[in-house]
Amino acid sequence: MADHDSAYKNIFSHAAMVADALRGFVREDWVGQLDFGTLERHNASFIAEDQRSRASDIVWRVRRQPGEWVYIYLMFEFQSSVDTHMALRMMVYAGLLYQDLLKTPDFKASGARLPAIFPVVIYNGDRPWTAATDVAALIEDMPPSLAAYRPSMRYCVLDEGRIPADELLGRPGNVFAELVRLETSRDPESVRQAVARLVKILAAPENSSLRRALTGWIRRLVLKRLNSSENVPEVNDLQEIEAMLAERVNQWTETWKQQGIEQGIKQGIEQGIAQGITKGRQEEALKLLQRLLIRRFGPLSAATLARLQGGTLDQFDQWADNILDATSVDEVFSVHPQ
Repeated sequence: MADHDSAYKNIFSHAAMVADALRGFVREDWVGQLDFGTLERHNASFIAEDQRSRASDIVWRVRRQPGEWVYIYLMFEFQSSVDTHMALRMMVYAGLLYQDLLKTPDFKASGARLPAIFPVVIYNGDRPWTAATDVAALIEDMPPSLAAYRPSMRYCVLDEGRIPADELLGRPGNVFAELVRLETSRDPESVRQAVARLVKILAAPENSSLRRALTGWIRRLVLKRLNSSENVPEVNDLQEIEAMLAERVNQWTETWKQQGIEQGIKQGIEQGIAQGITKGRQEEALKLLQRLLIRRFGPLSAATLARLQGGTLDQFDQWADNILDATSVDEVFSVHPQ
């Protein structure tokens, strides 16, 4: 997932994406007090005392209204799998960020207290995020007098796959909402519609850098997911992707459907044959294999039926593997001829 993480870092290096993620999907009253015009990147690399470099993915700071220069530090961490100890990682990052701030002459001279930190995990995995969101939950139970010393630090999770569709629809013009739609789209037409909306939202010249970042991510990952069998041509802007999708959406939809059917057949083969083998029910495995062959090649000849009747469970397993690639019934049996 290195390509995906790199693309997300690039995308969230733009203030517009960060602002829309917070405004649209973080339900905290203090978000309304932020002056998003003051958003600026902060160095995200911190050096611990042992000189090992450790870093959160992206750190931003933003001034809180009205007027006072009190910064809320936003720590974004991008995940495609559940990290059980993410709460501990976030606490370590926060400590290193504070240490880094204390080293700056301006901060030391000001005598100010440490700023607030808002840690955020942007998660795009298939399974729901199940990790503890407070480091205190990772620590074993202890007597109340000792529990008073247990550290506690929470982080926020934006679980893209679990954001309701109607909530995304209720955020028109929100760039983060469209990114989530693209991340969760499963058909070419949905992708085309999301790209068309992004073209309108990011039409202003000042959004050209974010458009390029999204273009690269869509081309390398989103379109590849929809149509892995075809090389996606080089494109330089969202409008080119929109035009390409408008031209190819019907063709890609058919390809996408066929890939889904084949994947479903493959999973059915694996699960059904495995079940038959595990339970030793040769008759059930034979019936499943017959159904799959008929679905792929049409009615079976008497010779084919006889060959199936004489097969073993091991042969059923191999023949099932051959179905998707074979162009004829005879090719299905080529690996284990009678």
